[in-house]
Amino acid sequence: MEDLVQGLAGKVAIVTGGGQGIGRALVLRLAAEGCKVAIFDLSTEAGAETAKLAGDAVVRTWQVDVSDLAGVEKAVGEVEADLGPIWVLVNNAGWDRPQPFLKTTPEFWDKVIAINLTGNLNTHFAVAGRMVANGGGRIINIASDAAKVGTAMEAVYSACKGGLISFTKSIARELARKNVLANCVCPGPTNTPMMAEVAGTGPDAEKWKASLERGIPLGRMGEPEDYAGIVALLASDDGKYITGQAISVSGGMNMV
Repeated sequence: MEDLVQGLAGKVAIVTGGGQGIGRALVLRLAAEGCKVAIFDLSTEAGAETAKLAGDAVVRTWQVDVSDLAGVEKAVGEVEADLGPIWVLVNNAGWDRPQPFLKTTPEFWDKVIAINLTGNLNTHFAVAGRMVANGGGRIINIASDAAKVGTAMEAVYSACKGGLISFTKSIARELARKNVLANCVCPGPTNTPMMAEVAGTGPDAEKWKASLERGIPLGRMGEPEDYAGIVALLASDDGKYITGQAISVSGGMNMV
């Protein structure tokens, strides 16, 4: 199969949260580029549905809670034994429930941090050393424009994504000479199942979405497929001179 970007055919990729939303679009694009893709997701059913959409491509699912380091390390070992050396790690798994910070609880903080920050530390810890031993790799962390500007009602989430950007820059400096490149992609508001859960349905939800879109220069919310191209590029040989960056893909909503 002819590459759409350079150098991804036959490479092994892990995508966390690959069962739906942005993660599903990333899995399907990497599979189309010829990658063998491992989905890490809490829902094996969602992962299996994504794999089915990938047709004849090699896409397999592991049930993984990214906040559990032992579980992550076990799954990573199985991926390498089954599919081969890992070249791409896409940290996409995330969760939030927007609400005023003063109405949140420590239990809520712990859950948001465990999924959006600690989970990423776990996957880096389990995978990056293997990439170094194998001669290189690409790490793409799905952060958020909320990390750059702060988002009302998402204070803890924004803090986690800001931490993820800083962590990515540090890792990029530490591992650059080992040919392990690390970057962030920062989406804006996106039509995903999580967004639909937050927005709800009915006239009020539609008004809220319309007001949100008015603040986006390109005039619409993002779609999961809008992030697939930049992720594929960063994973490929075409991105071999890019590391330590936090790239906004948000329709121009936040030009920072």
